[in-house]
Amino acid sequence: MTTVTNSSPTTAHLEAAARRHLWGHFSRHGQNITPPIITRGEGARIWDTAGKSYLDGLSGLFVVQAGHGRTELAEAAAKQAEQLAFFPLWSYATEPAIELAERLAGYAPGDLNRVFFTTGGGEAVESAWKLAKQYFKKVGKPGKHKVISRSIAYHGTPQGALAITGIPALKAPFEPLTPGAFRVPNTNIYRAPEPLGSDPKAFGIWAADRIAEAIEFEGPDTVAAVFLEPVQNAGGCFPPPPGYFERVRQICDEYDVLLVSDEVICAFGRIGSMFACDDFGYVPDIITCAKGLTSGYSPIGAMIASDRLFEPFADGTSMFAHGYTFGGHPVSAAVALANLDIFEREGLNTHVAEQAPAFRATLDKLTDLPMVGDVRGEGFFYGIELVKDKTSKESFTDDEAERILHGFLSTALFDAGLYCRADDRGDPVIQLAPPLICGQAEFDEIEHILRSVLTEAWTLL
Repeated sequence: MTTVTNSSPTTAHLEAAARRHLWGHFSRHGQNITPPIITRGEGARIWDTAGKSYLDGLSGLFVVQAGHGRTELAEAAAKQAEQLAFFPLWSYATEPAIELAERLAGYAPGDLNRVFFTTGGGEAVESAWKLAKQYFKKVGKPGKHKVISRSIAYHGTPQGALAITGIPALKAPFEPLTPGAFRVPNTNIYRAPEPLGSDPKAFGIWAADRIAEAIEFEGPDTVAAVFLEPVQNAGGCFPPPPGYFERVRQICDEYDVLLVSDEVICAFGRIGSMFACDDFGYVPDIITCAKGLTSGYSPIGAMIASDRLFEPFADGTSMFAHGYTFGGHPVSAAVALANLDIFEREGLNTHVAEQAPAFRATLDKLTDLPMVGDVRGEGFFYGIELVKDKTSKESFTDDEAERILHGFLSTALFDAGLYCRADDRGDPVIQLAPPLICGQAEFDEIEHILRSVLTEAWTLL
């Protein structure tokens, strides 16, 4: 038992309490491991308990689109909490949830007009798979229950979403998972075999056709949905090759398979548009989203489905027997509306579109370093793949990745004043996703810190 006092805790006390009681997410723990403690944020910067400032190069976790310290978002939360702090959407509705659903439907492409709220992205993915299964049962195709996703793709941690995830190391501790999920190749053209590696259009069609191949192999009457991120996160920001999503849409239509655009990271300006499917010119059947919807000021997620998918449930007696206590929480919905007001008032989507080429050009400067093999991404969402040999594209061994990424880069980048992600889910990469308010000054700071730390890291090989 711990005695709690009302006095402000010291840094030493916080560190000790964190080591003793806090179980971090995706975190390593041990006697000598103390997580950095972040105390406040302003704009694109965060501060720790020692008062040191860092550039937030990952928007928290691909979340803080509008930047830290937005007083109006805190005020929107307080105002809504005073009026109605909570009420469920289980056969009832609240004004903020209605207004937010209408607004999201207005942003979404095609006939994606039905918004099912969750509290986060993994729940949105889980909801999409459940909807796909029940939809096909209701329209007389009960065998269609399987889903297809890409290798190394991350789609969340609930048992269903984790089954869709294509990262074996994240799934192994929790198997057996929900059955019915299958994998196809991703769109990492940097690792594509020749001649595909030098022909993006051909590579895109090849990668898309692997989805058709998987549907045929499993049986079209058993496959319900394909889950794809517009730009795949895990593995280091794989953009879609030219023609990829056009071909995927054709395949899904041919086999009556739902196309789910998992935009938990890519939506709300991360690539440019409110929904990244618009950036790449395709209309999915379902969009899953979360993160940037409130810029992280309150948790919320959503599954946005087409009118076609909703229609079988609109007969007065049917029910999508699924939900979450805090889905569409009125405070979170109010914060989301205020956040979207900022997007529109400050033109954040246009800002990303205008500044993205400069961000890319600044990161491309790092390709003169011997460790930088590839710079890839879109909008304000980039990955830098690290290699031992640029000519052969030889990657690190597992021991080298452990020593370089976890043993050095993660700490060294943070100590140098840059919060980002050194990731080894797939090939070793550094991921960057700064707040959407950033510009050339922040891009230059990112490049300067990366150059210095990566130069030092090269000497450790």
